[in-house]
Amino acid sequence: MMVEPGAMHTPTRLAHWFDRPDTWRRSAIWLLAVDVLAVMTAASLPWSTSATSVLVVLWVIVVVPSIDREAFVRDLAHPACALPVLFVALAILGTLWADGPWAVRLHGIKPVAKLLLIPVLLYHFQRTRRGFWVLTAFLASCTLLMILSWIVLFFPGLKPAHTLSAGVPVKNYIDQNQEFALCAFALALPALIAWRRRKWKLATRYLALALAFIANMLFVALARTALIYMAVLLVVFAWRHLGRRAMLALLASAIVAASLIWTTSPYLRQRIGDIGVEYQAHDISGIASTAQRLTYWRKSIKFLAEAPLLGHGSGSVKAQFERDAVGQTGLEAEIVGNPHNQTLAVAVQWGLLGVMLLYAMWLNHLLLFTARTLAAWIGLVVVVQNVVSSLLNSHLFDFHEGWLYVLGVGVAGGMSLRTAQRRRAPAMPLHTG
Repeated sequence: MMVEPGAMHTPTRLAHWFDRPDTWRRSAIWLLAVDVLAVMTAASLPWSTSATSVLVVLWVIVVVPSIDREAFVRDLAHPACALPVLFVALAILGTLWADGPWAVRLHGIKPVAKLLLIPVLLYHFQRTRRGFWVLTAFLASCTLLMILSWIVLFFPGLKPAHTLSAGVPVKNYIDQNQEFALCAFALALPALIAWRRRKWKLATRYLALALAFIANMLFVALARTALIYMAVLLVVFAWRHLGRRAMLALLASAIVAASLIWTTSPYLRQRIGDIGVEYQAHDISGIASTAQRLTYWRKSIKFLAEAPLLGHGSGSVKAQFERDAVGQTGLEAEIVGNPHNQTLAVAVQWGLLGVMLLYAMWLNHLLLFTARTLAAWIGLVVVVQNVVSSLLNSHLFDFHEGWLYVLGVGVAGGMSLRTAQRRRAPAMPLHTG
């Protein structure tokens, strides 16, 4: 409900406006504040965990009063909203059959709790047209980070002491790769659209920026998992947006480019060659090396076999590794709280029931992005990247990658639902505000 013209010019009318909560909580000014906080949250994510955490809390505080409760409750019947909530509910119930201290059990809920924001984001970004503000803010922030990454590569004295990798000014190279790959593939569709419309300069700018992100990954700081999800995303892009001839041409060009990069990047060859060295490792000198991951996975499968249906309870991963390490040496004695595989991280704690919820959630979030719009493409990139990278990591539970997923699905999903509802009446409508 909007404020009438001139309503704020007199103290009496202003007081009357604030006496009607349904007016001010859903006014244009209030919703603008909600959107600006979302923009700030997206812009902060590449740089700071603490700033992102504070801004998320502020966003929740501001958005909750603006929600139509009856409509929001109806929205929760949609699988894209309901499954994240059910996942969190399972994590809460999982504290009841875990064996560890209550502090550990409650800590096991923390990585999952962020999923509760997905229904709220889906609700809000159906009723606002500023979703692209959020996506653009994230792209701009990542572009600044990419420029700074090149600067600190050539001037390492400018790099903060707490980052261990060259060319990584904040956080770590895994997080940086997730951001840069997401931006590069998000830009692919605008570049293609501009090219088809014969807007050559605009297409060149989009493509140049995308290639700058990829070049930074391949020549400056590479997470090897990125090679896997980039290959999958390239195939998905070709399948979704190109004809057969163009798809074959793109894939052939990618193979040629990969061959050239392999011959010109000693850094890339070293990173790939390290896999064999890590596989032969029998100590814990490396961090999540190939041999370590294989050990984590083998043990996690054994833990799952001991409690296949409901798992060992929330926060139980580390306790299981502690129990299994008794009397062991080398890699077998290592104690971790993360098996570096999302499926196994869920399975150990909540069994096959948890795995079913995880995959159902991923599938229903993929189904949000079946359209050929830019928002749908960005959302598809977010989900596919998370699913593929979670084969070698527990990225949904990690802070940075987890929030990338929550914000990406929530914002792009809300935009996609808004577009779909304008075109036709869906079988299970979500609230459009």
